[in-house]
Amino acid sequence: MDASSDKPHILVVDDDTRLRELLKTFLSRNGFRVSTAKHAAEARQHLEALDFDLIVLDVMMPGQTGLAFAAELRKTDDVPILMLTAMGEPKDRIAGLEKGVDDYLGKPFEARELLLRIQNILRRGLQAAAPAETVRVVSFGPLQFDIDLGELTQKGKRVPLTDAEIALLRALSARLGDVLSREVLCKSVGADVNERAIDVQVTRLRRKIEPDPGFPRYLRTVRGQGYRLVDA
Repeated sequence: MDASSDKPHILVVDDDTRLRELLKTFLSRNGFRVSTAKHAAEARQHLEALDFDLIVLDVMMPGQTGLAFAAELRKTDDVPILMLTAMGEPKDRIAGLEKGVDDYLGKPFEARELLLRIQNILRRGLQAAAPAETVRVVSFGPLQFDIDLGELTQKGKRVPLTDAEIALLRALSARLGDVLSREVLCKSVGADVNERAIDVQVTRLRRKIEPDPGFPRYLRTVRGQGYRLVDA
């Protein structure tokens, strides 16, 4: 498994070659995958081929401006956008927010502030995607899991689980069928669990719920994204 595939993927769109490469180097060193584009047309090509977690977008570019591109993108895609601009007037920032931009950062800027703003946007996205936990008992195959009690049963017989396995299964069951990233699962399990530990917990849980753990039917890996629990 390529560990880099689990890192958030950012698209930097700016016609300034030097700034573009500096941002790619800086963000890569801080735990992100980074692709770059020098104008909106090239960014559109990237978006047609890849999924991104966030776009860092310059306002003033040759051809289509960043504001126009953001407005167009918002018609079909809700990927977060952090706008870079040399225009500091409130009316300019308001114009960007009206186009669906998530945040603004004026040029010149401190790299550390850019990083913090990106992290805040991504964190808000994770919080918005938190489970709504309306279904309290879920079934997958012959198994049933009671989210409140943390009890897993198969044909009426209780299947013993560790605390970490219960926390992991709670998170997955609360959003049955949805893909949960390793980062989200780490927060669900708590303590000092890292992403590698999540993989280990998933392997152990599969041994208890899968007919054939080597070919999981219920607890599936979604390459580059995380895991999901399904009922088929």
